Amino acid sequence: MKFGKEFASQMVHEWQEAYMDYNYLKGVLKDISKFKQRNAPLPEVAATPKGSLKRRISMYRAFSGLQNRFSFKDSPRNPNEDEEVILVSSLQPEGSQGHHQTMFLMSSEQGGEYEMVFFRRLDDEFNKVLTFYKKKVGEVKAEADELSKQMDALIALRIMVDKPSIGMDSAQVMMDSTANDASSLSPAPVVPTHMRSPGRSHMESIQEVELTGEDILEEESSASGKRDEAKKNLSRFRPAPIEILDNVKINIEPATPISTLKNVIKTSNANLKFSKDELKRAEEQMKKAFVEFCQKLRLLKSYRFLNVLAFSKIMKKYDKTTSRKASKSYSDMIDKSDLGNSDELNKLIERVEVTFIKHFVNGNRRKGMKSLRPQAKRETHRVTFFLGLFSGCSIALVAAIIVAIRVRHLLEHKDRRKYMDNIFPLYSLFGYIVLHMLMYGANVYYWRRFRVNYPFIFGFKQGTELRYRQVFLLASGLSVLALAATLFHLDMDMNPITRRYETVKELIPLMLVFVLLLIIFCPLNIIYRSSRFFFLRTAWHCLCAPLYKVTLPDFILADQLTSQVQAIRNLQFYVCYYVWGNFKTRSNTCQDSNVYQILLIVVAIIPFWSRFIQCLRRLFEEKDSMQGLNALKYFSTIVALVMRTLYDQKRGVFWKVMAASTSGITTIANTYWDLVIDWGLLQRNSRNPWLRDKLLVPYKIVYFVAIVLDIILRLVWMQLVLDIRELPGLHPKAFTAIVACLEILRRGLWNFFRLENEHLNNVGKYRASKSVPLPFNYDEDKSM
Repeated sequence: MKFGKEFASQMVHEWQEAYMDYNYLKGVLKDISKFKQRNAPLPEVAATPKGSLKRRISMYRAFSGLQNRFSFKDSPRNPNEDEEVILVSSLQPEGSQGHHQTMFLMSSEQGGEYEMVFFRRLDDEFNKVLTFYKKKVGEVKAEADELSKQMDALIALRIMVDKPSIGMDSAQVMMDSTANDASSLSPAPVVPTHMRSPGRSHMESIQEVELTGEDILEEESSASGKRDEAKKNLSRFRPAPIEILDNVKINIEPATPISTLKNVIKTSNANLKFSKDELKRAEEQMKKAFVEFCQKLRLLKSYRFLNVLAFSKIMKKYDKTTSRKASKSYSDMIDKSDLGNSDELNKLIERVEVTFIKHFVNGNRRKGMKSLRPQAKRETHRVTFFLGLFSGCSIALVAAIIVAIRVRHLLEHKDRRKYMDNIFPLYSLFGYIVLHMLMYGANVYYWRRFRVNYPFIFGFKQGTELRYRQVFLLASGLSVLALAATLFHLDMDMNPITRRYETVKELIPLMLVFVLLLIIFCPLNIIYRSSRFFFLRTAWHCLCAPLYKVTLPDFILADQLTSQVQAIRNLQFYVCYYVWGNFKTRSNTCQDSNVYQILLIVVAIIPFWSRFIQCLRRLFEEKDSMQGLNALKYFSTIVALVMRTLYDQKRGVFWKVMAASTSGITTIANTYWDLVIDWGLLQRNSRNPWLRDKLLVPYKIVYFVAIVLDIILRLVWMQLVLDIRELPGLHPKAFTAIVACLEILRRGLWNFFRLENEHLNNVGKYRASKSVPLPFNYDEDKSM
């Protein structure tokens, strides 16, 4: 793979604008190469006899001898050998962070203006990269200082909770050392008597005691075990001062409905209670903060390395194109700059790793590095094999169902309508789920292809996100189960004696639902447990809205559920059919009851209500007026859904007018919001007219096709109002299923462009890592 493609593939995509523009500089070098080719002198053919070998001019120079050590004191030098090509200087105007400028010393030569353009743009790129790098280094330094303060508070809390015994000898050594050494840091506090635990050995109960000279201690204690050195090292122990807890408030309450209600009624207590539960939660939060901080440091290290390598590559390409020797001078300047010096960043990464291993995994380096540097799961051949197997089985089962229907003439059977009214809704539920999973798998494939950082956007734990093959594997596995059950249940002949259908066959759909729920809630570490639990946690947040802080995965999942209204209604039908109906005779009357009709409306508006409440919470927390407009949009959808359902149940001109007007309003509002707000398209003055300035898909026609499809599929809302409930030869239940599938397809299309727009927003803000809330808040007034 060429370096340009390798460079682009390894970028932190959210920082892509801050990387060196390698392709542009490569294009300038191509212009220089073309100019030299156009103006190159023609070779002197007459000087060499026809058919003879052309020898280089250097082969005719005087031989200088085998023992000559390149001493040319008496011979004239070639002025091009040692002649300086560029002069790189660092300018530091007042108030600036430094500016590097390259002076090209051969601008008077033919084509020199092209090379001047190259070095001018090279300087611009280097200064851009250097400025961004310095800014990020400053940010991580400030964050490192904050984490250090947090660690001081955490260690003090550990001492207060665990009450370790620091032995009399070590305490005496500490007091003697601090008394005799005037240049020592602040005196080490003596642990009070009530905090000591005689039953615990020296320093056994706590490993988090800080060292004033920690690095020196580790080196010396590992090199020698002599008693005098041990005493010397022991004198360096300095327990963390517990007085800092007087200026600290704790922020470790988990995000639960109860904590939210406490904050609303202002009964939250942020004072420390010195309990083990507090300590455990604080440690968990600090652990997450260190993992995220280490990830940020690694991204910054990768950014530095790739840019330094890119500058080296482009300068070598310049030397090759122009036959000059300028790369060494420029490389020396880079090495002396902050970008070339990686010691500070490497030491910080090493210090973070050592601290994490020591304080959070009890010194287990393998376990600590596994947490700090999680490896992405490799896709095994087993996944590909079973994906092909299940996909082939699904196709075979679909073909078998079609053949069975044709051979047995089931479309003309007298009980056909009974089967469609009662059995088809039970199995169509699985069809909706499989179709949504297939659309998500396709989205994952295209997100990865166009480098959309979907794991970061969704907040997946690094290395646990599902790839598209894994999603397709789950979808194909579920489809095999559902299709096999459908083929086995494709029976319309009732027992003439009992006048009932076989109980086992009639319970197959219900057993499938239980199997699906068992897989989802299975606590064992099988079938992608982390992804299942992430889904369950997010679904719980949606159901409990607005009692949880709204994150992007929460409202994305709620949006997915708004496209699964028919699936939710099918779940309601399961209860109706198996609890109040007579599944042995495939009959039920609960659908005609008023309670069922009311519940039909209630369950359908649950996902829209969840999104409405989420928008209101974000409006109050973020003070963003757009969230208020979004809430109105979902409220209008709820009203339209209620009116359409009432019109379907009651009929009449009044209900038809109400359903048509509310559906029209919400269709227009939702379509505008999809295209302009969620997708960021339809911008007249952008660089790509009627689209947006930045596009990931290289073909603009894709965006226009998506716009048209979204509008058409949004109009499916109107099919009920226009009395389009069935097509000739198609059962109403089948038509409803087709409409529901079209909505799922529209949601899958929406997902891709919604996350593309979110990703581009992160790129515009250079946001490549998430912020983790810290457990301790320092009271600055008390600490002054």
